[in-house]
Amino acid sequence: MHITAELSLYPLQEDYIPVITRFIERLATAGDLTLVTNAMSTQISGEAEQVFALVREALTASHAQFGKQVLVCKFIPGLLPIRD
Repeated sequence: MHITAELSLYPLQEDYIPVITRFIERLATAGDLTLVTNAMSTQISGEAEQVFALVREALTASHAQFGKQVLVCKFIPGLLPIRD
């Protein structure tokens, strides 16, 4: 099954930009998924298991490095046309 996910990360600290930047950099390591980032969120589309695993790994690493944060996700079945 393919899905499209929209992610918004909200670090619970004052200096939030490096946390968000590092999170997006981790997400960008998945070569066979489509990833688009804009000012409000990051969208990922591809095979569901890959998308879920990538989100889990990125959030786990981000929490280990930066502490508490909130990740808001929307998962939609299918490959939606995401672009810059």
